Amino acid sequence: MGIERKLSVLFSKSRFSSILLFLLINLAVFSLLRVALLSRQMADIDAPFYQIVMAFLLGVTYDLAFFSYLLIPFVLYLLILPNRMYHSKINKLIVFTGFIICLYALFFVEVSEWTFWNEFGVRFNFIAVDYLVYTHEVVSNIIESYPLGWLLSGILIVTVMCFLWVRKRLSHSFNARESFYARLKISAVLLLLPVISYSAVGSSWYQFSANTYLNELSANGPYQFFSAFRNNELDYRHFYKLGDDKLLSEVIRNELAVDGKINTSESTYDIKRMIKPAGAEKHLNIVLITVESLSAEFLASFGGAENITPFMDEWFKQGLLFTNFYATGTRTIRGLEALTLSIPPTPGQAIVKRPDNGKLFSLGRVLQQRSYDTAFIYGGRGYFDNMNAFYSNNGYRIVDKTDLTEQEVTFSNAWGVSDDITFNRTLKEADKDYQAHKPFFFQIMTTSNHRPYTYPDGKIDIPSGSGRSGAVKYTDYAIQEFIKLAKTKPWFDDTIFVMVADHCAGSARKTELPVDKYHIPLFIYAPKYVPAIKNDTLSSQIDVAPTLLGLLNISYESQFYGRDILTMQKDEGRALISNYQKLGLFKDNKLVYLSPQQKIDVVDDPLGKHKEVDIKSESQLVLEDMAYYQSADYIWSHRLSRYQ
Repeated sequence: MGIERKLSVLFSKSRFSSILLFLLINLAVFSLLRVALLSRQMADIDAPFYQIVMAFLLGVTYDLAFFSYLLIPFVLYLLILPNRMYHSKINKLIVFTGFIICLYALFFVEVSEWTFWNEFGVRFNFIAVDYLVYTHEVVSNIIESYPLGWLLSGILIVTVMCFLWVRKRLSHSFNARESFYARLKISAVLLLLPVISYSAVGSSWYQFSANTYLNELSANGPYQFFSAFRNNELDYRHFYKLGDDKLLSEVIRNELAVDGKINTSESTYDIKRMIKPAGAEKHLNIVLITVESLSAEFLASFGGAENITPFMDEWFKQGLLFTNFYATGTRTIRGLEALTLSIPPTPGQAIVKRPDNGKLFSLGRVLQQRSYDTAFIYGGRGYFDNMNAFYSNNGYRIVDKTDLTEQEVTFSNAWGVSDDITFNRTLKEADKDYQAHKPFFFQIMTTSNHRPYTYPDGKIDIPSGSGRSGAVKYTDYAIQEFIKLAKTKPWFDDTIFVMVADHCAGSARKTELPVDKYHIPLFIYAPKYVPAIKNDTLSSQIDVAPTLLGLLNISYESQFYGRDILTMQKDEGRALISNYQKLGLFKDNKLVYLSPQQKIDVVDDPLGKHKEVDIKSESQLVLEDMAYYQSADYIWSHRLSRYQ
């Protein structure tokens, strides 16, 4: 009872005590979420106890930093409101209502963080910022994936219970009587806190350990969200370790040399070189199927044990399967960027989403110059992630959900129509081009292997909406039906079918760049032209465009960073992998990656025990990594890859 009385006295001394009360609730809720995430990920956090304590201390620092920004409007309100109005019933109603709304928002954000972590294994980041733009798809996805009514009702119940618990203490603050001068002094101190947070709290402090999960644990989700909003595109030359441009120009030209012939241009990062395959040019059609989130580990061909890709596992025996192939990133637009432009993933936002991203040298551009009909075919609405704008600005024809008739749309979810509908429309587009005697290049993006994992009933033996395994098996079924129907078409024999994933189903692991979580399949199928063999040369999505053009024996002046995998020596293999900040080169079973704050790390055996390596001992590998990414940033910022 004595403690209760003391608290009553404390809260009645100042109207600003309501802010203190909400701060304590925030700190408690943020800490509870941290404990819950720690429990969920404990098996992956093999760190000493003191580092876990450090994570929580850093977490409190970020919690306080976030709250310092949040309190600004409330401090100003409490400062300017005269005592007479502050003690009125109207203000009491405003404060109570505002407090309830803030509590609900707090609990809603924490539930959202939990679901975001389940999906991506991280706190809010630039993905969450992106998703705010596409409210239709994201909200529909949430509604279809979670029992939203129960969740919102549960949050409301918790909010009401919490408010009733603190209501008495909050009421005591209405007894306070403070002069404007007294309020001004308190406000000055409180408003100084966000200034201190902005100038003193580093946005990357939370990255204090080698364990990514532990780092994310120490962060604050809302703080990370606004930090990502502010830093969605990173200035490469400000944040990353720079090398001499002349030296790195030589390094990258050596990397991209054709048959030992090096571009001797004096121009900085001029990577143009002539590609002249032997043999006559082939005007074959290309159907490039990019499958949503198809990790290699799902397929029996790569060790999967669920038997959810029965068609693909047999199909892969009939064509050219690349077994040591990697995605460049963790987002669909990163995969599309690499497949289309054959460039390293630049830090921050993908080029697909950047302004002024038209007339870029691309796979489509090379084929358009040979009178191909180039089309981007997507089962959803292509305004999502700026895909339609990017492809149309680069000469592609667009076919998305909005182009389908009511008769065609027999099934749809948050992300678009089911894959069988997309493939059926592709067949119609191919028939039209064949009748017009026009070769075609169709770049297809599927949607079904995405939460909420729903698809038409009766197609496979796993119920719709039951999880990722069902979505993968349905996609396998849809591709099977597509190939079966394509075989009946007169254009089939002269068509190259390519199947590749955009990225893996998940990339969250203990390490910054978990190489195994970038492993995806690449398969090329054209019975008349491509033998049934396996290729285990280390390669990545940037190599798809030059490999396909090599199969067509097309001569062209290349500006691609990728190389024809079929002409690469095995010891030349490498893969570029990244997230939106870490820029990696995987080669010779070593991973070197660049990070903001001009950091460089080298890891030996990244597919195994992840042993740190002295940078000086791998100076050549470091130079190559810097050459790829520094040159890519230079070429983009100086508009060197544009055509007129």
